[in-house]
Amino acid sequence: MAYQSFEDLEVWKRSCRQAVDAYRTLESCSKYSLRDQMERSALSVPSNIAEGQERDSQGDFVRFLRIAKGSNGEFRTQTYIATELGLLDKEKSREMIAESKEISSMLQGLIRSIQARG
Repeated sequence: MAYQSFEDLEVWKRSCRQAVDAYRTLESCSKYSLRDQMERSALSVPSNIAEGQERDSQGDFVRFLRIAKGSNGEFRTQTYIATELGLLDKEKSREMIAESKEISSMLQGLIRSIQARG
């Protein structure tokens, strides 16, 4: 996987879109604490990918990718809860969960790729 910067990584691009989608979807959510936490966890994914890659250390990059993966799992959990509370449409929820699972797989693949080089 050849890349010069985090902006080249498809997983970073998709996690940015996931964060934007979360903000837009939750715009009118009346449960502020859940909305805030979902926005924070979604925003954390691309932010940690970028921070880890910018540290110029394979070990740091892998550590931050694992943090991003954890934040992504947190976001997915919160999506399930928001859906059960009736705050998210079930179809939209399915889309968000599916994308989150794909991002998680992509992060795991990137982690393995970096570790194989090290």
